[in-house]
Amino acid sequence: ENLTGRSSAVPCRPMTVDYELRGHVAVLTINRPDARNAVNTDVAQGIEAGLDKLEEDPEAWVGIITGARTEKGYIFCAGADLKQMSVDPGGMTTQKGGFAGIVQRERTKPLIAAVDGPALAGGTEIVLACDLVVASDTAVFGIPEVKRNLVAGAGGLFRLPRKIPRNIAMELALTGRLDFPAERAHHFGLVNRLCAEGAALDTALELAGEVTQAAPLAVRESRSIILAATDQPDEVGWKLSGEGMVKMFQTEDFGEGLTAFIEKRDPVWKGK
Repeated sequence: ENLTGRSSAVPCRPMTVDYELRGHVAVLTINRPDARNAVNTDVAQGIEAGLDKLEEDPEAWVGIITGARTEKGYIFCAGADLKQMSVDPGGMTTQKGGFAGIVQRERTKPLIAAVDGPALAGGTEIVLACDLVVASDTAVFGIPEVKRNLVAGAGGLFRLPRKIPRNIAMELALTGRLDFPAERAHHFGLVNRLCAEGAALDTALELAGEVTQAAPLAVRESRSIILAATDQPDEVGWKLSGEGMVKMFQTEDFGEGLTAFIEKRDPVWKGK
């Protein structure tokens, strides 16, 4: 079936990115295990198609992006396909999403990175484009582009120092070190939850399940305000928070939230 179908497992591009809806959670899996899940044209277009479906599907409230297991073990994403980069670097970008169809993508719904194994170079930059991160004890991050006379051009050089202390990010960028493990990333706040090898997707699904218990419109509005106001003066935060509250007052789910509280039951959200 194509992306407009309701199959529980829909390939966005054959054999490159799979889309599966589990309840209200959409799982996008980079599926190039023979190439360490590296990003090529099909992967970039597949991720963009998956994000399109996530945004358009009213039943999908939260997204997860992960990588297929390879014969050599778990690998989230090894970054850009260097073979393609040597002949067609622009082919790994899309008009809406930039590199991998994601790093510059405008989204409204939260996206969780479920990282098992290495997420290197562009793989780290995919993770940085997500809203929450779950990582197993085999996950490793790094931006080694300087070792190839490149720069981390897909957001790593400004997003990483927003997530972890600047000097730590600077060291990773200038040395190209590939030994920034999940435990250290969790210590500095890049990773939300740690788990055992092979459990990243299940742990991300648990986290996504917690998010879907909240009202989906309020979740999206809260995400938007955090992204827009965090680095701005307080008056911007007050303005956006006030506007967000007014928006919620005008929704059907606002009444449901109050009624469910009064009736001492779980709310049934409609996303309206």
